[in-house]
Amino acid sequence: MTLTIKVYSDYVCPFCFLAEKPLQEATAGKDVQIEWMPFELRPYPNETLRPEGDYLQKTWKQYVYPMAEQMGIPIVLPRVSPQPYTHLAFEGYQYAKEKGKANEYNHRMFTAFFQEEQDIGDIDVLTRLAGEVGLDEKEFREALVTRKYKEAHQRALKHAYEEANITAVPTFVIGDTVLTGVRSKETLEKIIKEEMRKQSFRDFGEGMACGIDGCE
Repeated sequence: MTLTIKVYSDYVCPFCFLAEKPLQEATAGKDVQIEWMPFELRPYPNETLRPEGDYLQKTWKQYVYPMAEQMGIPIVLPRVSPQPYTHLAFEGYQYAKEKGKANEYNHRMFTAFFQEEQDIGDIDVLTRLAGEVGLDEKEFREALVTRKYKEAHQRALKHAYEEANITAVPTFVIGDTVLTGVRSKETLEKIIKEEMRKQSFRDFGEGMACGIDGCE
């Protein structure tokens, strides 16, 4: 049975982008389904961060750049100021998910922002990026302009905030295991193996017992 891995993330979180590569490596060739789950760190009307501010400059210098260099992932602190709100990008994600392009779209949002410094809060930018992953640009733009997927996105946020109780990203939910923060390929592989073993046991044997009238 396929193991589901849910990854809660925001497109303006550099650690969410860095978490993508080890996850892909750990799941290669395995019977797993990865589902990226929306989570807005600073939803409108909260103020978003500015790249020229001391907080981001310090965080990137001390943590983001060293980690990215060690992992061999090109990344830059985008000069988009203030940082974009991500609700429109996530509404676009709901459209992409409906069209079977969720993972491709998700990856393109990360690379557009953290490698190309594109403003992923802008509808024109989002529309062009959607076209690059094979989505219909006219239909995509209309969906964002009319806010067709606003309610779907709000439900996803409600789930993350209130049901899954997510407080930081990236957060991985692998079977019964919940992990917060970037994790190595080896750590993820170990947990995936254990969760697949547990799932297999539940599917084929847990709860079985024999009584005087037989076994069931």
